Amino acid sequence: MMGTCHCTRCRKSGASTFVFVQRESLNLTEGADAIVTYRPQAPYKYNRCFCRHCGTSLGEITSTSDAFPIAANCFDDPLAMTNRFHEFVKEKPDWYSICDEARQFPEHPHN
Repeated sequence: MMGTCHCTRCRKSGASTFVFVQRESLNLTEGADAIVTYRPQAPYKYNRCFCRHCGTSLGEITSTSDAFPIAANCFDDPLAMTNRFHEFVKEKPDWYSICDEARQFPEHPHN
């Protein structure tokens, strides 16, 4: 599932559009030693990962959850999916226009 987060943290990390992956379907074959994890201070709770060599935002690739988001820009191959939702739309900057028909939520969809 693909979604876009408009919160200030995701926008600043360059990981606004993400894809949820299942832990058992992810096979990291190399480069684990280049992953750096940023652990935020409260009230934020989600770690952000990035490549120490090129700076690419990786989303939460080191998460131990059963499913977690990875930044969509990390995938080299085309993704056979489209954006399903926008979250934290209340934090979206005025200069950015949402140009798809995906559902919009002022915060997390479960809030």
